Amino acid sequence: MRYEDVEVGDPGPGEVLIEHLAIGLNYADIHTRSGRYPLPYLPHIIGGEACGKIRKLGPGVSEFSPGDRVAYSNGGHALSRGSYCQERVLKAERLIRLPDQVDNETAAAIITKGLTTHYLIHDSYKLTAEDTILVHAAAGGVGMILCQWARTFGAYVIGVVGSKGKASFAKNHGCHEVIINGAEDVAEVARTLTGGEGVSVVFDAVGADSFEASLNALRPHGTLVTFGSASGPIPPFDIFRLNELGSLRITSGAFYWHMRTRQEILARAKDVMDIVLGGAVKIEINQRFDLAEAAKAHYLMETRNTTGISVLIP
Repeated sequence: MRYEDVEVGDPGPGEVLIEHLAIGLNYADIHTRSGRYPLPYLPHIIGGEACGKIRKLGPGVSEFSPGDRVAYSNGGHALSRGSYCQERVLKAERLIRLPDQVDNETAAAIITKGLTTHYLIHDSYKLTAEDTILVHAAAGGVGMILCQWARTFGAYVIGVVGSKGKASFAKNHGCHEVIINGAEDVAEVARTLTGGEGVSVVFDAVGADSFEASLNALRPHGTLVTFGSASGPIPPFDIFRLNELGSLRITSGAFYWHMRTRQEILARAKDVMDIVLGGAVKIEINQRFDLAEAAKAHYLMETRNTTGISVLIP
């Protein structure tokens, strides 16, 4: 990645020019950089979410005004990636107007992660007070939000983390119990904590390294929700194993398919803002990097040396 000057240009029909105030970092940005999530052409600016102020409107934009503070997530559209910058032109239809009570860094930090959590616990699996759940990467950005939000449903939350330090963080952000991966057998401990039954649902953004543990931690008729592959893609497997392990279910949650219309984006975003402003989900931004330090930020995320949420400051 290189930090360099490029021409931005003026907004076209249905577009706005945004000056970024804070930029969210996600593990998906690493997948974009590495080619797992292909870009339409190279070179290309990466990044999927940010908070900014509208500087100029293109023809036909009437919902916003210059000076409005907004946030956005690219929603899986390759052509919409490009938040690692000071200014950019973007389709107005992707923008979310921000409440005054939500500061710039929080806004940049929660749009993708909050919207992701929303569809995971409302659509990929409809969470209830009867559920005991297992959340991998519980000290990460989505994990931190998901564990706290799940508590508001009355669910019992077991988190999986990679170190003792992260275990303490996860305990303070929604987890009833925490399993340290590598030091403990994740599936075995999960079953012990549930009286041998297993959990009703596993939320797994780790992928290859956690797949077997996720399957073996589930109760009969349990559900595995995969929504990322930080350790690499899940290898092919015999689907009949789901029968043998208890008539299990697997689904793969994808941001794009849950944010197909502006109405859906705005409805989910309102719920995210409400849960954060109400205090039930506390956002902790533990790493701040200058925009020019994007490569350093990626290195620390890849080596699992971050907790909570990270942002870039232009």
